[in-house]
Amino acid sequence: MALITGLFTFLYHLPQIYKWLLKPYYVVSFLMTVAFVLVRKAPGLCEHLASDREDGNSCDFDWREMEILMFLSAIVMMKNRRAITLEQHVGNLFLFSKVANVILFFRLDIRLGILYLALCVAFVMTCKPPLYMGPEYIKYFSDKTIDDELQRDSRVTWIVEFYANWSSDCQSFASIFADLSLKYNCTGLRFGKVDIGRYGDVSQRYKVSTSPLAKQLPSVLLFQGGREVMRRPMVDNKGRAVSWTFNDENIIREFNLNELFEKSKKLNKSRGLKEEQQNEQTPESKKDQ
Repeated sequence: MALITGLFTFLYHLPQIYKWLLKPYYVVSFLMTVAFVLVRKAPGLCEHLASDREDGNSCDFDWREMEILMFLSAIVMMKNRRAITLEQHVGNLFLFSKVANVILFFRLDIRLGILYLALCVAFVMTCKPPLYMGPEYIKYFSDKTIDDELQRDSRVTWIVEFYANWSSDCQSFASIFADLSLKYNCTGLRFGKVDIGRYGDVSQRYKVSTSPLAKQLPSVLLFQGGREVMRRPMVDNKGRAVSWTFNDENIIREFNLNELFEKSKKLNKSRGLKEEQQNEQTPESKKDQ
């Protein structure tokens, strides 16, 4: 039953997935993922390739190549157990497939290995994953606006994501954070983002490291009264982030979003009543004068 449900879900979202996968980044990534299979199976080319098969058929995988491909499948399955979004699943497949392709090409022919490795380097430097462009209620800060905005109104609670565009984890989390902003954003509870890959001084002021070794990206911080109350992931004494899964359930539970939202709605109502009282009192005061 679960398999049937998953199949129908995939078919329902197929138009969106199809449109998403047609973006240049994913098209090129797919071609690089299947590059070794195409070379090994290409008529007119595979006949000239080396092979360890006993039957001498160079157009089919030998036992070592099958071993590498099966090991790749196991690694991708293990990594995808912690993946949350479709982008993370596909990203893991692309990443480890390229690593396997490098090994396979170098084993086949060192010249092909060098060529494929050069293509991978060129791809990383010139082609970036597409950024999330969906609906959201998020205010984007710069290094000059973040401090003033957080301290502008002490009654407003801010949930701010510190991110960098080059981080694949930040790109995968973008749609989740956007969905949360659509659900919980109100006058007393606001959502914000700041690109600390671009504004390095903000990274230093709020002590969020952009080093890949620190694994602090993305970081989500809760501010109340202009002061940081909590953050996820937490950071240990060595400056490394404590392992934490960035999904909507964890964000809602850890930051008590449901409770914060209810309190913020009460704040909205109280503000509305005060404004009505002020509007009613203003004409009377004019008459008295």
